[in-house]
Amino acid sequence: MGLLFLATEGQGGVSLNPDLIETNLLNLTLVLVFVFVFGRKVLTNILTERREGIEAAIKNTEDRQQQAISALAVAKKNLAQAQAEAESIRQAAITGAANAKAEIAAKAAADIERMQQLAVASTDTEQDKAIAELRTRVTALAMERAEAQLKTLLTESAQTELVDRSIAMVGGK
Repeated sequence: MGLLFLATEGQGGVSLNPDLIETNLLNLTLVLVFVFVFGRKVLTNILTERREGIEAAIKNTEDRQQQAISALAVAKKNLAQAQAEAESIRQAAITGAANAKAEIAAKAAADIERMQQLAVASTDTEQDKAIAELRTRVTALAMERAEAQLKTLLTESAQTELVDRSIAMVGGK
């Protein structure tokens, strides 16, 4: 243990106080005054720096929180826009599919109608051809029969009598 001595003024000058208890109390008081006077500034500076550091950290955290809130709002806005655009695209696809379906159905109906008309026209043409061919055959057959009957019915005497009657009708006799 080190001894600290406090100098005191006495009758003839400065002397040392050998009383340990009184000296320790005085030394302790001096140390406390020294710590209070000089240490207070150091302690105040340390506490001020610490407070400023904490305040800066809090401000930094609050700034990051505000940035996060802003980023979240932007992300929500972008999400809403993306969802609206996706819905718009989906609706356009549904409309496009319905239009394509209607167009295909209309074209198919038109093709069926055209094929039916072609079939009817083809049938009518074939029927007309068959009728014309039958008429030609019937006419040829009728001519053949008429010629055959004329040959058998018209003998020379019948032909002469027919010619004479025809002349008489015209005004000859």
